[in-house]
Amino acid sequence: MTDTTQLPVRPQNVADLEALVGKVIGPTEWHEVTQEKVNAFADATGDHQWIHVDPERAAESPLGTTIAHGLYSLSLGPAFSYSLISFEAFAHSLNYGYEKVRFPAPLPIGSRVRMTTEVISIDHVPGGVQLRARQVFEREGSEKPVAVAESLGRLVEAE
Repeated sequence: MTDTTQLPVRPQNVADLEALVGKVIGPTEWHEVTQEKVNAFADATGDHQWIHVDPERAAESPLGTTIAHGLYSLSLGPAFSYSLISFEAFAHSLNYGYEKVRFPAPLPIGSRVRMTTEVISIDHVPGGVQLRARQVFEREGSEKPVAVAESLGRLVEAE
């Protein structure tokens, strides 16, 4: 079930985080995927594979167009997450990494993508807690997500 409360959700402490376990939060606003954004991502990462940056060649491929890098989709995760959950009440929060990442469907140029997040678990670790969340990136009009990832965040409760 998707959370319909005011976004971003604003947990104030670890107990509030624990209350979010099992909840799907979102979706975010739509993000438009343009060739300019994908080209900038290619420049930033050095990944200029033709299916991402050569519209003429890609038009002749089975996909019929250029597509965003899978990691482009994943790189939207932090900004999307900030729009869904605010950790301002915590002394410190950081992206700790990812466990599982999959790219089940392409993200063609001209598409729109958004994300939901589901809090899977809150585990106590030395110095704070670890938040595990499933991020699902959906493309408008597609049945399959373009990316699914299990993200890990570390948070320190304010005193």
